[in-house]
Parts: sequence; C-alpha cells; structure tokens
Amino acid sequence: MANTVAGVKRVIAVASGKGGVGKSTTAMNLAVALGLKGLKVGVLDADVYGPSQPRMLGVKDAKPESDGEWIEPVIAHGVRLMSMGFLVDEATPTVWRGPMVQSALMQMLRQVRWGTDEAPLDVLVLDMPPGTGDTQLSITQNVALAGAVIVSTPQDIALIDARKGLEMFRKVNVPVLGVVENMSVFCCPNCGHESHIFGAHGARGMAEELGYDVLAEVPLELDVRENTDAGKPMVIAAPDSKAAAVYRALADKVWDKISAPAPEGTGAVKIVIE
Repeated sequence: MANTVAGVKRVIAVASGKGGVGKSTTAMNLAVALGLKGLKVGVLDADVYGPSQPRMLGVKDAKPESDGEWIEPVIAHGVRLMSMGFLVDEATPTVWRGPMVQSALMQMLRQVRWGTDEAPLDVLVLDMPPGTGDTQLSITQNVALAGAVIVSTPQDIALIDARKGLEMFRKVNVPVLGVVENMSVFCCPNCGHESHIFGAHGARGMAEELGYDVLAEVPLELDVRENTDAGKPMVIAAPDSKAAAVYRALADKVWDKISAPAPEGTGAVKIVIE
C-alpha cells in the first residue's frame, strides 16, 4: 500500500523520459504558479544525481536547518523546497548506488517538515529524475501520488522516451494528469515570428493518440532561459510573457484535476505484469 507524506495533502510527480526537455523548469514554474493561486506548495528535487531546483529558485547558497528530528525546507518564492543540492557542492558528483539514493529520497520525503496537521501543504511537487528506473519505481511504491505530469519536446527522439514514461505510470497505476509539450514553438524576440524548430505538435499528437490530455504547449523564449539561470521563475519575473501565461494555465488545469474527488477504489499502487 502506498503511503501518504506527513503534512501533505497531495503529491504529484513531474517526469520525463529523457533529460534536457525542460522538466525541472516546468516543475518549478508549476509549483510557483500553484502558490500564486493561494495554495501551500512544496517542491522535492528528486533528481539526486543532478539537482537543479536550488539554482532555478535562486537559493543555491541556502542551507536547510534541523532540530535533530525534522529538517526545515528552504523557502523560495513562497514555495517550500528540499534538494540534495543544498547538501552537496554543485561541482561535486553524487557517486551513489541505488539503495543510497532511495534512502536519501525517503529521508527527504519523511523527515522534512513540509507542513503540519493544522497547516498542511496543499501540493508537494516532485521534480523526478529523467527515465524509468529505480528512483521512479521506488517513489511510486512508497508515495501515494495524486498524478503525474509528463514533459517532452516535440522531437521524435524525446517522444520515444516520453511514451515509455507514460507506459510506466500506467503499469504502476498512477494517474497521468496529462502531457506538457515544452519548447513547442520558437518565438523570435525581435519580430515575434514563430517557428517550429523541433517539429510541430509532436507531443500533442502522441498524447491524443494515447488518450491523454495536453496540459500545456510552452513556447521557447529567450527570457525563459535567462530568468531560469538567474533563479527567477517566469511566472514572477515576466508575468506578462506568453510562457508565464501558459504556466499559470497549466497550474489551473493541474489543480482542477487533483482537487476533484478521487474515484472510489483508487490510491493503492499496483504493479501490472503483462
């Protein structure tokens, strides 16, 4: 039976089949956009080997505090954050075997004071590592996920692995909330011309073929890269941009899905062998 996380009402995973498709940027802006709706939100950077959320949220030099029993997450842009990036220098590789990674993740889930019984988090967003390996399976077996968001670019090579991610969540009985197509279209910062440099609507076509919702199509904008590198979420740094509007709409859709009453008989993770 999957477990809940203390002080958290709902947990969602933001995942991808391949690295470099903008999963962490999506997770970060989704979390901050949910917070801007007045919700209490946390982010767990579950990518132990390549944590990026501390830098993306502008708190890379922060250090979580502990009272010996609980770890206090770092607050950034109204979001409660925990990451291995706070514990290991950016230039130091984390050379750990699988069991050590799983142990670290479970500690960050169970020993961080995400919320309290009186004031729980509404949503904890897991920024998952790319792929479909041990970490993904461990999390789906140990955490009751309200759903998963799959991020991909329109490229065929990214879509191949995105399909694997969708299939993995189906097999472990985690509801897929939908697909985000990142870098959907390039917007020229000078003239506004739009070009589908990575292909047109590839993720949309995949989602529709497999019966999943398309939650967002995020444009490729220079401001996204610049603000992310500077530790500034687009929904705060450039609220009038196209990307920020897409992220806010994504947050609305995700919240509508996970706040709806769950159908009877759901909640337990079941591994399906076919």
